Amino acid sequence: MNSQTPSPSKPPPNILVFFVDQQRWDTLGLNGYPAGLTPNFDRLARQGTFFKQAVTPQPVCGPARSCIQTGQYATTTGVWKNGPGLKPDAPKLAECFNRAGYHTAYFGKWHLSGDSDETAPVQEANRGGYRHWLGANCVELTSGPYSARLWDNENNEVNLPGYRVDAQTDVMLDYLHDRAKDKQPFLCFHSYLEPHHQNSHDNYPAPNGYEDLYRYAPLPPDLQALGGSAPQHWPGYCGMIKRLDEALGRTMDLLESTGLAENTVVVYLSDHGCHFKTRNAEYKRSPHESSVRIPLAFWGPGWNGGGERNEAASLVDLMPTLLDTAGIEMPAAVQGRSLCALRGGAPADWPEDTLIQFGDAWLPPGRALRTNRWKYAVTAREADARKAAAEQYRETHLYDLHSDPYELNNLAGRASHRELSDRLAKRLSDRMAEAGEPPATILPAEETCAGQTLVEYPG
Repeated sequence: MNSQTPSPSKPPPNILVFFVDQQRWDTLGLNGYPAGLTPNFDRLARQGTFFKQAVTPQPVCGPARSCIQTGQYATTTGVWKNGPGLKPDAPKLAECFNRAGYHTAYFGKWHLSGDSDETAPVQEANRGGYRHWLGANCVELTSGPYSARLWDNENNEVNLPGYRVDAQTDVMLDYLHDRAKDKQPFLCFHSYLEPHHQNSHDNYPAPNGYEDLYRYAPLPPDLQALGGSAPQHWPGYCGMIKRLDEALGRTMDLLESTGLAENTVVVYLSDHGCHFKTRNAEYKRSPHESSVRIPLAFWGPGWNGGGERNEAASLVDLMPTLLDTAGIEMPAAVQGRSLCALRGGAPADWPEDTLIQFGDAWLPPGRALRTNRWKYAVTAREADARKAAAEQYRETHLYDLHSDPYELNNLAGRASHRELSDRLAKRLSDRMAEAGEPPATILPAEETCAGQTLVEYPG
């Protein structure tokens, strides 16, 4: 029996996943941002358990979502780039909960259909096992900020009124209200597009009037130093996050008023961050904190009072954690670890680092190792673009996250850090092997006369 299995006298917990897209770690009040964007998240994360060092295992939408839904790394799921769908034989979060007697529901952006037409409705066979469905594969391609368009279980088009965050929240709240009348436990996975950019206009459309509220909101240090698109996009991005936080507040109000809060575990997370075209030609796909570090918190039964945790945590750990929370058996193919093991203190064998795989169809693959102190990354040759993995990588990034948390001073290639780099290279190779990757050679960084590497992740 799983150590987290609910007692016979207590029903299994409901699970609600509040999932946002492309939210940076440093927009949280809990992480020091002063503009007051996340009062509901901050309050609830303080009440529950906040994983301060959490990262994504792959800073691209589809790959990150494959890791979340399977508990596997993107090179294992096969979704190492945007486009592929989940393998039929992959372990799937919703299917595990279905077998355990849960009602499963998915709302919003999916990005795992495997369909060549990303604007087409997601067929039932490609929905990962979720039984109640109101979603779209790429919401950013099928709707606008005030024209939300999703498809239901029968692939009927559904147009929702209002700002997209509010429109999706309204239908999710209706679902939760109905579940409160039923004793069957539920897994509700709600996936918002916001604060991801609107692809059709390459902008960050906040609710009307909200952009003006954050016109002078301070830019994080990396965006101040590196420019990119942040000066014009940051106010809208902040407005989108503020509205998401208000939606979180509304959701918790409904759980409280219906009595569901007493036995519902809520998880808040983002699939990756956003560097605003400072590290390459778009918004993510790099190993930097701005791309990979994310908000992650749990609250509800079993998680309240857990405090701030600084152990290594990754989105590949979400599936095993939710299964463990509900007392459901873990599929053998899952590669992540249950974060439940950290409740009451980290076990001796808990790793001090996380593995990050980065790249996409038009970029060469890269790998990174992150500890609370160091970020070490390697990148394959341009000739290896369009591959999931490479036989050879070269060191391209080394940052001291204690003295340089915004990664403005790349130490890769410095003779003074050679011994450290060799140790991190060995550990990264070990983590890649653990993830099932083929053996690869890691070459040292190229140095300039100043001892600084000029190699940067290609854009």
